[in-house]
Amino acid sequence: MVLSVQEKMSLVTRNLQEIVTTEELQKLVESKEQPVVYLGTAVTGRPHVGYFVWGVKAADFLKAGFKVKILLADVHGALDNCPWPLLEKRYEYYKIVISGMLKSAGADISNLEFIKGSEFQLGKEYLLDVLKLSTFTSVHDATKAASDVVKFGDNPKLSGLIYPLMQALDEQYLGVDIQFGGVDQRKIMMFARENLNRLGYKTRVELMFPLMPGLTASGKMSSSDPNSKIDLIDSIDSIKTKFNKAFCPEKQSENNGVLAFCKYVIFPVITDKGKTFDVIRPEKFGGNISFKTYEELEKYYVEGKLHPMDLKTTVTKETDLLCEPIRKAFIGKEKLIAEAYPQK
Repeated sequence: MVLSVQEKMSLVTRNLQEIVTTEELQKLVESKEQPVVYLGTAVTGRPHVGYFVWGVKAADFLKAGFKVKILLADVHGALDNCPWPLLEKRYEYYKIVISGMLKSAGADISNLEFIKGSEFQLGKEYLLDVLKLSTFTSVHDATKAASDVVKFGDNPKLSGLIYPLMQALDEQYLGVDIQFGGVDQRKIMMFARENLNRLGYKTRVELMFPLMPGLTASGKMSSSDPNSKIDLIDSIDSIKTKFNKAFCPEKQSENNGVLAFCKYVIFPVITDKGKTFDVIRPEKFGGNISFKTYEELEKYYVEGKLHPMDLKTTVTKETDLLCEPIRKAFIGKEKLIAEAYPQK
């Protein structure tokens, strides 16, 4: 099915937090038959269901007819403290996880390409550009650009300052029109827009999606906090346990990780498949009810007409459906899991 420019724009901008700039994106969609977009993810901690936020967006780009490149950034992973000996195994792990995630999101992955960072980032021209860019970049600007992404700690490594320079150059060397990523990437994206032209390269459109709240009261979803997130290969029992314990205050939508997961992940997937969000509950608690849009669900919840546990039960079911293909992809690959993430 051929989509109009407006239909493509609607898909591409769905649930984004910021677009830099809308005018540039509109012009790109109007002038280029198949724009190229990329997301980079450093191969560090184990991917969790929060990754579905950008996985669903990648599916949106594919549905809009874009070419999507996923950079599995092994060198960036090392710069952000992933042990060098684990990089290859984590690259393999991420590739399996993300392929399954995009299929679960309903994407046709024929226009998807995985790229390994070290396959081009160690080339002579790329490294020369890193050095050139370093002569234009102050320590202050590099630190600022990386501050929301790199784990600097009390004794920062030099590698953290190289990280944003490389991410900026990735836009050029991947041959893309757009970079998309979480709003925590904003400073690096703006660094790229401000500095790539100093090397004679064009700026790109930058698209940012919001960060999803975690499942704990702290509001942050983190790989380092097992209670705040659900692993993409967690069992149904584990998913159920974590959602049952999740911070989900009655009548409150702000900082509610369960509702946020509905908004940014579950509803885009089920509505594109022509399905509804079906809550099953006893007649004495209101009986079964279905929602066609997230806005309907949130309004009903905030008004106190839907109990948190009934919401969690349905979210658990939908999350399990999303994770099931990913779990299946790892059957027989237990050795890879152990090698990529060895127990301490």
